[in-house]
Amino acid sequence: MAFSFLTQELAIDLGTANTVIFLNDKIVLDEPSIVAIDQTNGKPIAFGHMARMMHERTNPNIKTVRPLKDGVIADFNAAELMIRGFVKMINNRKGWFTPNLKMVVAVPAGSTEVEIRAVRDSSEHAGGHDVYIIYEPMAAALGIGLDVTAPVGQMVVDIGGGTAEIAVISLGGIVCKESIRVAGDVFTAEIQQYMRQQHNIKVGEITSELIKINVGAALSELDNPPEPYVVRGPNLMTAHPVEIGVTHQDVAHCLDKSIAKIETAILNVLEKTPPELYSDIVDNGIYLSGGGALLRGLDKRLSKKVNIPFKVADDPLRAVARGTCAALKNVEKYPFLMK
Repeated sequence: MAFSFLTQELAIDLGTANTVIFLNDKIVLDEPSIVAIDQTNGKPIAFGHMARMMHERTNPNIKTVRPLKDGVIADFNAAELMIRGFVKMINNRKGWFTPNLKMVVAVPAGSTEVEIRAVRDSSEHAGGHDVYIIYEPMAAALGIGLDVTAPVGQMVVDIGGGTAEIAVISLGGIVCKESIRVAGDVFTAEIQQYMRQQHNIKVGEITSELIKINVGAALSELDNPPEPYVVRGPNLMTAHPVEIGVTHQDVAHCLDKSIAKIETAILNVLEKTPPELYSDIVDNGIYLSGGGALLRGLDKRLSKKVNIPFKVADDPLRAVARGTCAALKNVEKYPFLMK
């Protein structure tokens, strides 16, 4: 291809919580999906980590926006600003002209035509010339290293920030799938609510996220439990500062109902799976990816419920991005990419 040096190929995992971008097989960007906007003129002031530090700490002139909600674009304008800002962050480091961009972007498997359109339009407005779309469970399977084109049933459970995606894949296509809006964001909100109800203490989204990362668990009995995580915040009655040690049992207890919803969804997909593929899945196990896969004891809890072994992918947070990158290299070979 002429002028191939002017074309940049980006693989983008546009997540509700984090956006990961691959360029030439390397991660060039891994930032929270958030943008800070100056209310007076509508211009963006910060993206990613910088904007995340401002989140819930802003004054009325600055607004932090998470453009994606439940895995899909909720604020079109902010999403476009964010993608453009991220692409600029990559290219600022070199060169003085903007290259043509060829992109593969991952979207949830439950996305409607309109939602996919929004992702495509945002990417095109941000400078993408060739934009391909891939479904997240498919990307996760590629990122885990499964051969998705083989005539074998593979099952992937990808628990991200906005959605939990469950899919059975065979011969390069999704056989049956379920996408539910119970994932990392819901976990974070439930921890916030639990702290308010049980401990009478008000915590913000960022603190709640830290609780989830430090002591998040899906089972109350763990082999090597983490140390309790100390949280400071105002008492709801007196507004005096209080300190509380949150244990993994607390988290396991408050996430119980949400994880049960994910279990139900997994069983629904298994019910719909053709018997031949089902036996393949029993032989191969089910793969867990996404940030939710990092909850301590989740694989054990799910294996116990479903009676099929669950395996956590290596580096589950970036499985979708790695798979998107693999798809980008073989755009012609994979029929499941949507142009």
